[in-house]
Amino acid sequence: MCSSDLKAELDADGVGTRFSKFSDKPTCQAIVTLDEKGSASYEFVIDGTATFDFQREWLPDPYKHKPTLLHIGTLVTAIEPGASVLFDWALEVSELAPIIFDPNIRPAVIPDRDLYRKQVEKWIGISSVVKVSEDDIAWLYPDRDDVEVAKEWIDGDVSLVVITRGANGLVGITKSGVYTVPGVKVDVVDTIGAGDTVGAVIAQAVNKFGLEELDDAALLVSMEKAARAAAITCSRQGANPPTSKELNQD
Repeated sequence: MCSSDLKAELDADGVGTRFSKFSDKPTCQAIVTLDEKGSASYEFVIDGTATFDFQREWLPDPYKHKPTLLHIGTLVTAIEPGASVLFDWALEVSELAPIIFDPNIRPAVIPDRDLYRKQVEKWIGISSVVKVSEDDIAWLYPDRDDVEVAKEWIDGDVSLVVITRGANGLVGITKSGVYTVPGVKVDVVDTIGAGDTVGAVIAQAVNKFGLEELDDAALLVSMEKAARAAAITCSRQGANPPTSKELNQD
């Protein structure tokens, strides 16, 4: 897909491209393999692509634009030299707005567990919210309980950790306690984009309620919405999440 097609699709979905940069290089490819249950595994084609080809001066000045929040994660926060450039910029953003971090671990690209864990923990150190899968935590911290790991992050400066557990739903951890919501049953086509869908709903909730109020009832409502949204994504082929209108019709 060329950059003009990508922009047209973003425009159709109401995604702002004011700060986007376009390149003649191809987009990074994620090659997906599905198992018999529709769960996806990935291989990535990175070298020579536009995905990590950026410069510090392209990033918007947070002090000028006053962002509401920053949602960031996956390989761009782990692959150097871009990861360090983004981290320094995100550190500035964190002075003005909450950061929502989704490590979205990809061992196929970075198999060095210690190196990967170090990168992830650095980002967690400046984040207000962490959205993470149980598989991510299991790979980063073998033989450790995912909620206990999340509680350690909460003991730092993280306000909320949301753990996705596939068909078993979501777990939210705050200083107030541990909250769980069940998964929504659906005929699974594939799981591509389900975690990102949860992240989008959590970002919307942070923007709507604010970190101070995103607890107890507000958190449960938001997590239930995220579970419904992820189920819809899993019922469709590819990363095709529901719109706000579709969710509000349920």
